Amino acid sequence: MKRKSGSGEERPSPRLLGVFAHPDDETFCIGGTLARYIAEGAEAMVVSFTRGEAGQIRDAHAATRRTLGKVRAQELHNACAALGVQHVHCYDYGDGKLQDTPQAALIEPIVKIIREFQPDVVFTFDESGAYGHPDHIAISHATTKACQLAGQRQQFPEQLTNGLSAFQPPRLFHTCFPQSGLLLLDLIVQWLQSLDVRFRGSEDFMHGLMLFADESTMLGYASDHIKVEWYPADFYMIEQGEPATALYLLLSGSVNVLREDDDGNLMLLATLGPGTFIGDTGIAYGQPRNAHVVAVRHATCLVFSPGKPTNFAGRGEEAQFAAEEINAYGEQQAATMCIDVSDFIEQKMLALTKHRTQYPVEPDMFPHTFLKALMGREYFVQIDQPRGLETTLFP
Repeated sequence: MKRKSGSGEERPSPRLLGVFAHPDDETFCIGGTLARYIAEGAEAMVVSFTRGEAGQIRDAHAATRRTLGKVRAQELHNACAALGVQHVHCYDYGDGKLQDTPQAALIEPIVKIIREFQPDVVFTFDESGAYGHPDHIAISHATTKACQLAGQRQQFPEQLTNGLSAFQPPRLFHTCFPQSGLLLLDLIVQWLQSLDVRFRGSEDFMHGLMLFADESTMLGYASDHIKVEWYPADFYMIEQGEPATALYLLLSGSVNVLREDDDGNLMLLATLGPGTFIGDTGIAYGQPRNAHVVAVRHATCLVFSPGKPTNFAGRGEEAQFAAEEINAYGEQQAATMCIDVSDFIEQKMLALTKHRTQYPVEPDMFPHTFLKALMGREYFVQIDQPRGLETTLFP
């Protein structure tokens, strides 16, 4: 892959620059796009302005609070290596402090990076910071402004020495996460129904799915309502005959599956333990529940539903108002770029596993089919000069 200069001369392979706030932002926002274009010969750089030291620790074996920043900085390098990224910079501006950092202090180093690397395309967050994170918003504003100033010689003139020249990137993209309308609930049910035997996941699988589901719904990959629910012993989690609206993953405890006849007699069908899914058959076939599910010992479940359960939901065969209608999301700027990264999902997932402190998952932990459905495309909005909906960075 070559790029053309203004005079039509061939220049080296195109360059991609991603500017973000924390280690792992790069994988979720542009991981597939980086992997795809690097495979085609592009050169890429990823910059994180913090080491992510204020993040959660989701694997106690991976870091402590005092070591988290150092570990996450190394995770960034490892993830970028998995994607093929050739250049990585991790600054230490303070996780959670970017919103209080003077914009000029953020803009100046970005301008310098742009002038040094001369990217054809720059990626950063949109003005909402994907989901309102103040650090993301600060970096979005700083990067957008830096792209405007980097081509002006009067801006930061002290940088223009030793051969460094003013340079304005031809294209700037904000990452975009349009609400897909897909439900993890449906994708998991399709996968479960394709198996020959009942699935039972390990503790690592349950932990990983909880984190994956949380991130997927936060970024809009999926639109499920997800919660962790605790049920005391003898509680009817599901009642025979009621609508099948939710999928349950049993995290702890055990449940009895009971069928009731017309006289009220109960027949035990099965006793299920942690790692098993409950309720997929009714969802798969669009039929009412064919049995009761009752907690034996205190049971905890990860519950997937298409909408938030109401406070006045009925139970049994006459149940109504099980879930609120899904409200439309707020207005979003329409994407102007859609990149198909379905052939690079495995690479993106491999990069995600390198961020072990945040996502203790394995590359093959989840079915490829639903990973492809959820993350097979990455969306962007071009700033200043959008050309309509495109499907490739370099037409």
